[in-house]
Amino acid sequence: MSRTSRNTGVRAVAALAISGSLLISGAALAQAAPLSPVGSLDFGSVDLGSSQQVSDAPRLVGIDNFRDVAGTGPGYSDSFGRHVNKGVFYRANAITPKGADMAALESLGLTKVYDLRTAAEIADKPDVLPAGVAYENIPILAGDIYEMAFQIKSPDEARTLLQDANRAFVTGTEERAGFTRLLTSLAESDGPQVFHCTAGKDRTGWASMLLLSIAGVDRATIMNDYLLTNEYSTESIKATLAYISSVAGPAVATNMEPLLGVEASYIEAGLDQLESSYGTIDRYLTDGLGLSPSTIATLKAKLLA
Repeated sequence: MSRTSRNTGVRAVAALAISGSLLISGAALAQAAPLSPVGSLDFGSVDLGSSQQVSDAPRLVGIDNFRDVAGTGPGYSDSFGRHVNKGVFYRANAITPKGADMAALESLGLTKVYDLRTAAEIADKPDVLPAGVAYENIPILAGDIYEMAFQIKSPDEARTLLQDANRAFVTGTEERAGFTRLLTSLAESDGPQVFHCTAGKDRTGWASMLLLSIAGVDRATIMNDYLLTNEYSTESIKATLAYISSVAGPAVATNMEPLLGVEASYIEAGLDQLESSYGTIDRYLTDGLGLSPSTIATLKAKLLA
């Protein structure tokens, strides 16, 4: 393979590898600090609504990281033993149904889909939605990560890229504005809703962390939920790595591998930045995102049985 062809291939696989991650505004490469405790949420008494009995989210062939924010079985619980309502908020990777996936999506009665991707990501893999489902694009990113990914020379540099990406959820003006818009719309819109990015792990993972924190779910459970991407997307990650290796070589695949899944250090970097900048998640929600107490209370009421 010629040098030009190989460079073209590397750029292509860099785009493929990183498309599940958000674009960040050139944060410096740095090691993430260990996770520090972040404050819990207490927004007073709200109307929690009635308990819901909903089946687990279907496992979908073309949307392998599709799942219920509330978890499986009875759903995640808060410190008082109240279970998070299932069938309210779903998280996903790009909505590209295959086979029986569309029928499964239709059975959920979805009312709205929030797409957190860029125009370029959407053009590469546009959503295919059930009839009657509203669509809203809320791009959460800033910068050109494809060029940054092309420069990655080691797995540690790839990890640092995603750690910096999670820090940008806290420090980035555009990123915060996107999460503000998403959480506000989730509160104000009725019916089951789904939000997603390309791989359903970084932008989507941060949004899910915020919702579960609002519901009072403990940090260990939230982390376990975040790491489930590696289980749900196992086969697609393997297939992508095999493709990268075939096009650009095993060394490039090794360098890119950390971009395809999630590691605890990624979201820990964002949480450490949150603590440094705002002290607690509730202050991040109110001071960083500008959410009103009524919006947060509405989300809490939707989330808790």
